[in-house]
Order: sequence, then C-alpha cells, then structure tokens
Amino acid sequence: MICKQTPLNDCFIIEPKVFEDERGSFFETFNSKDFKKNTGLNIVFVQDNQSISHYGTIRGLHFQEGEFAQAKLIRVAKGEVLDVVVDMRPNSSTYLKQFSYLLSGENNHQLFVPRGFAHGFTSLSNEVVFDYKCDNFYNKASESGIVFNDKALNIDWKIPKDDQIVSEKDQNLPSLDAYLKL
Repeated sequence: MICKQTPLNDCFIIEPKVFEDERGSFFETFNSKDFKKNTGLNIVFVQDNQSISHYGTIRGLHFQEGEFAQAKLIRVAKGEVLDVVVDMRPNSSTYLKQFSYLLSGENNHQLFVPRGFAHGFTSLSNEVVFDYKCDNFYNKASESGIVFNDKALNIDWKIPKDDQIVSEKDQNLPSLDAYLKL
C-alpha cells in the first residue's frame, strides 16, 4: 500500500498493491496494520456502506457532527466518481479548503477522510458502486451538510447542470455561510 498525503491535513490517497495475472486481479481493500504504519492513524472501522448511483448523481456534501462524527475510507468498486472533501475543522490549517480526486474501479485508489470533513461525490460513469468504511455508527440526529452548489466553495462537479441528479434533501442543505452562522 502506498499512502499519499493530500493538500488537506490528515486526508490521504491510498493506492493498494494490485496483483494481476491471467485470471484477473487481487488486492487487499483494507489492512489495519498497514494503514496504521503508513498513516500513523489507529482507526477502527465499525460500519461498511455501499451505494449504487447512475451518471450525473451528486451526493453531498455530508457529515455527522459531535460525538457521531465519522472518519471514512472510500473506494469505488465499479465505475468512476469525482470525490470531494472539505475540511470543516475550525482549528485545522486547511480549514474550509477542499480537495477532489478521481476514484474508480480501474485505479482502485481509496480516499481516507478524517472526522470533521464534509464529503460528497458525483457519478461520472453510467453505474457506480461506491463502498466506504466508517469509524462511527450512523446517527440521523447528527446529520449535517453543505449544499453541493455552494457559491463560496464553487465546486466543479464535472457534470453539466442539465445532467445533474440531486436529491431534494441535498438541494435543501444550507450554504456554507448559513451553516457557519448556525
């Protein structure tokens, strides 16, 4: 496994070692010992989630607050996404900075997103199978987020506006400015 620090504090791209032969390929999607050795983080994941999305779907920007904040290890098993994270930690030197990265079933890269980050992605292929591990259990009362098309963040989701599929819930999330005033 190769771990690369992103421009955001504590956020890593993880490139697994893929073994290929005439049968296909094999790689470890997670190894806690290697993860700790390469990141210095001792994370215990307690929940795995999967979503399936179609081209143009934008999910996010989501996070959980307080004692239910979640760190996530994200991978795409099939298809391609633009994954986007925003550092929402006020005491971080990368506070309110964002980072985006292409994750796909082809490159097998993963993104580690620490607690205190907003997270979202858009489906760039016809079908995406999106898997992620969480280090804390989901708690509906702790849900929060920032609207995907926030003007201050100005995220390029790589999908034409007419092709964007966004849930009503995500369209009604607060702007970054409104969230910061809460």
